[in-house]
Amino acid sequence: MTAIWKRELRSFYYSPIAYVFMGVVLFLFGVYDWQVVMTGSSYYIGQVYGIMFTWCMLFLPSLTMKMLSEERKNKTDQALITAPVSVTAIVWGKFLAAFSVYLFTMLITLIPAFIIGLFSSPTWPHIFGNLVASLLYGAAILAIGVFISSLTESQIVALVGTVGASILLMLIDSFGSMFDNEVISTIVSWISFQARYTPFTNGIFNISSVVFFLSVVAVFNFLTARRLESRRWS
Repeated sequence: MTAIWKRELRSFYYSPIAYVFMGVVLFLFGVYDWQVVMTGSSYYIGQVYGIMFTWCMLFLPSLTMKMLSEERKNKTDQALITAPVSVTAIVWGKFLAAFSVYLFTMLITLIPAFIIGLFSSPTWPHIFGNLVASLLYGAAILAIGVFISSLTESQIVALVGTVGASILLMLIDSFGSMFDNEVISTIVSWISFQARYTPFTNGIFNISSVVFFLSVVAVFNFLTARRLESRRWS
C-alpha cells in the first residue's frame, strides 16, 4: 500500500492536477481571509471554512477523476491488478494519495488563521471544528470519487459523476423535507452528510459522526476493491 501511495502521490505532483487544485483552493481561501481582515473582526475567520466547504467539495473530484479511469483507458489496469499486491492495498494507496493532497492543502489554510491569531483571538473551536468536518466530509467524497472512477474509462464522466454525487449529498436534506413521511425523513436524516457536518462547524465534536464518515470511506473503498477484483478474474 505504501508503494502505491508514493507512486500516486508522485503522479499528482508530476502533473498539473495537484498544483491547480491547491492553487485554486488557496487563492479562494486567501480572498475570503482578506475580506475577514478588512472587517477588522477575527470572529469571522472560522466562517471562511464554512464558505470554502462548498468549493472544496466541488473541486475534490478533480483529484479522483483519473485514479482508475486513466488506468483503464491506457490498458494498464490489468498490469496493476495482477501485481503482487492486494487490490485492497491498491485502492487504499490511491485513496490516501488523493487525501494527502487535500490534507496538505487544508493545513496550509491554517497559516492565515495563526497569523491573525497573533493580533487577535479567533474562535479556535470553530476553526478546528470546520477543518475536521471538511477533512472527514472530503475523505468520504474522495472515496466515492475513487469508486466512480473505477466504473468508467472517461475522466470526464468520473469527474461529472463525482461532482453530481457531491451536489446530491449537499442537497439531500432538501429532498427529504419534500416528503411528508416520517420513515423517509428518518432515513434521510440518518444518511445526511450535512446534518453530521454542521455540529463540527459550531465546535461540537461528535464521535458518531466521525465513525459515520470513516465508515463511508471504508464501504466505498471496499466496493472499489471488489470492482477491481471482478476485473482481475474477468
